[in-house]
Amino acid sequence: MRRPLTLALLLLSLLVIMACRQSSAPAATVSAPVADATAAATTRTLTILYTNDEHGWMEGMEPGEGAANLAGLWQERAAMDETLVISGGDMWTGPAISTWFEGESMVEVMNEMGYAAAAIGNHEFDFGLEVLQARAFEADFPFVSANVRVKTGAEIPAGLEIDPYTIVERNGVKVGVIGLTTTSTPQTTLPTNVAAFDFIDYEQALREVVPEVRAAGVDLVIVAGHLCGGELEALARQVADLEIALMGGGHCNELFAKEVAGTVLLEGGYHFTSYATASLTVDTASDAVLTATYETVANDGAAPDDAAVVAVVEEWQQEAEEELAVGIGYLEQPLSRRSEALEQLVVETWLEGYPAADVALTNRGGFRAGLPAGEVTFADVVGVLPFNNVLVDVELSGQELFEVLAHSSAAVGGANLGVGEWILEESGQAIDPEGTYHLLVNDFMYAGGDGYEMLARFDPDAYNTAVDWRQPVIDWILAQDSSAATPLDAAVERLVE
Repeated sequence: MRRPLTLALLLLSLLVIMACRQSSAPAATVSAPVADATAAATTRTLTILYTNDEHGWMEGMEPGEGAANLAGLWQERAAMDETLVISGGDMWTGPAISTWFEGESMVEVMNEMGYAAAAIGNHEFDFGLEVLQARAFEADFPFVSANVRVKTGAEIPAGLEIDPYTIVERNGVKVGVIGLTTTSTPQTTLPTNVAAFDFIDYEQALREVVPEVRAAGVDLVIVAGHLCGGELEALARQVADLEIALMGGGHCNELFAKEVAGTVLLEGGYHFTSYATASLTVDTASDAVLTATYETVANDGAAPDDAAVVAVVEEWQQEAEEELAVGIGYLEQPLSRRSEALEQLVVETWLEGYPAADVALTNRGGFRAGLPAGEVTFADVVGVLPFNNVLVDVELSGQELFEVLAHSSAAVGGANLGVGEWILEESGQAIDPEGTYHLLVNDFMYAGGDGYEMLARFDPDAYNTAVDWRQPVIDWILAQDSSAATPLDAAVERLVE
């Protein structure tokens, strides 16, 4: 007769133990109980989908990794009316389908994908301020950066269509999205394009702008930042008192989803190959984040492609095909982006096309793709060197040339490092510290990009050749008259020996 009561007590004990275990679970992953019906009415779910460093790869680096694949994956996994799609910047400089059109095609693709806001990355400035403004007008989403300031007055730039923040509402949650741009921008885009701006400290910018955003009545503050993971973690700790729910990164092409100092940190990888996501449960009455879950997801092509995005990409593919798909040569084996052969192909053809120079030098960050096996087109060369640079002839003493060559790792043509000295390829002679030499560089470097400020200091009146840095490469490939029967490979080997 006592057994049913014993079983009931045992079941009650187990329920109490389970309840205690649930309440001790991390707040980041377990939902807090809703106290009453009023609280339930003010509780909302918000999902953030975060990408960065898209760099114009709408077609995908590999099949199944493009914009349409990713949009289809989002449609399958997320309720889009409860979702904010955010970019951490560097949207368009990359393959020819984007670069040749100065990002116009990429903005149209991102419009169709439903982006709500995008941080300004350093490469958004690559084509100049007029182009950036044009892209901002075309975008259905705002470009945001709170730390870009005009040097003369420290204000946010007026008339450029860059806002310090935007306010977006999804599923009844009012969200303030603040942008940040890497402070390294003057060294990682053409410096003359941003000469009028300062890129102030991230913490300073947030402490100025967050109170303004909160005063606008938002339920949630998040940051879309074009800054690397290490900087993002440090910033999260520095501004923990501001209670920013989520901060996204970019610039370093990293992939992570984690929590630091009470803030969710996301970075989505690069080139649409993946994304990071967070799902937040928000009490709009108290503006509190009750729970947060987060993860990274590979764009594996498993979901059906988004048909509308497919149509936009195909339209631009046809446009690029008409303008750029002109065969100029044939390779039996591909030349990868980071290969010495590709680097030497570029700098050595510069010297062939401009023989007045003794040495050629270019920063490795300017290489954005390799050359494929098979037919090589004009578009392929644009993909390798997507930035709109020209060549500059800098006159230097031998001692100054030593200093430039020692500055950092770069692709060098026309000279080889021997035992403690640089030997010129043309003459076989060592560079004389007292001699005079002509160095060919791109105008990004001459303007101080990648820390090459010494070039303009050594020769403030360097000669701008006005030669597009891709042209000697194209001219050389054409001159080889290659085909499947007589590919370029042997000529490339001879050039780079």
